[in-house]
Amino acid sequence: QVQVVESGGGEVQAGGSLRLSCIPYGSNVDLYAMGWFRQAPGKEREGVACIASSGTGAYYLDSVKGRFTISRDNARSTLYLQMHSLKPEDTALYYCAARWQFCSGSWRQWNSWGQGTQVTVSS
Repeated sequence: QVQVVESGGGEVQAGGSLRLSCIPYGSNVDLYAMGWFRQAPGKEREGVACIASSGTGAYYLDSVKGRFTISRDNARSTLYLQMHSLKPEDTALYYCAARWQFCSGSWRQWNSWGQGTQVTVSS
């Protein structure tokens, strides 16, 4: 099982951009699917984007399609979430997560979680 540490959150005005990073630690990290989730106060955690271990497929929450891009650099063992055109409704605590090989839309099926990084978008 891997451990993950995310970074890169902050506060930005609506329309701005941020890039989140996540570094997985452990054995065979390239065999794990990696994902980004977020949780706003009073709301359930939701999947934002995911990329499988093969790196050949990426999945996105409908509301972020065309604005967010997930990518992984296996050579550097780093996962990224590039966010553009941010909206106030994107404000949340963003988590990096890992699970074996394949993506899952349910956060309950992910095993490894970071501490979260806050993203705040002001209007």
